[in-house]
Amino acid sequence: MKKTKRKIFETSMKLFSEKGYEATSIEEITATVGVAKGTLYYHFSSKEEIFNFLVEEGMKLLKMSIEIKTSKCATTIDKLKAIVLIQLKGIKKYENVLTIVMSQVWGNEKRNVLCKEKVMEYIKVIENILEEGMKNGDIKKGNAELLACEIFSLTCSTLIYKRKVGDFEVDTLYQEYEKNLLDKLR
Repeated sequence: MKKTKRKIFETSMKLFSEKGYEATSIEEITATVGVAKGTLYYHFSSKEEIFNFLVEEGMKLLKMSIEIKTSKCATTIDKLKAIVLIQLKGIKKYENVLTIVMSQVWGNEKRNVLCKEKVMEYIKVIENILEEGMKNGDIKKGNAELLACEIFSLTCSTLIYKRKVGDFEVDTLYQEYEKNLLDKLR
């Protein structure tokens, strides 16, 4: 990604996360980046396109991280541990993207639908791993779709915890999730 496009991307992500999509204007993005509107429109045709790019790229990164990491794991529990760890690291690294996505999953506008679709694609990866584990007897049988949503939402709720306590140690929090969630699935 070119330097200017990256700066527009990162600035938009920060502003959308802090102020919300509706409250962020193209003028504010260009002023913060320090570029003319024409420069922004050279890279993105609209604020909606910037938003869509953020959501699609951010969720694609998380989904690919899970697919790559879990492909190297032998058991379902190891795959679920990898998912939880990736999500916790993702919250630290991509907090703004997850804040944007989670703030927009409610409603029926185009951007809401996009966020729901990307979240459900991501959750489907977790669901498939759970179904495989239930089939193999690695984990208890149950509603894989619901459990996948629970795992996703539980780790995403770490955003709330992060806002309350500030920064957190991934390994410490991961150990809590392992003890409270993953050990109960066996």
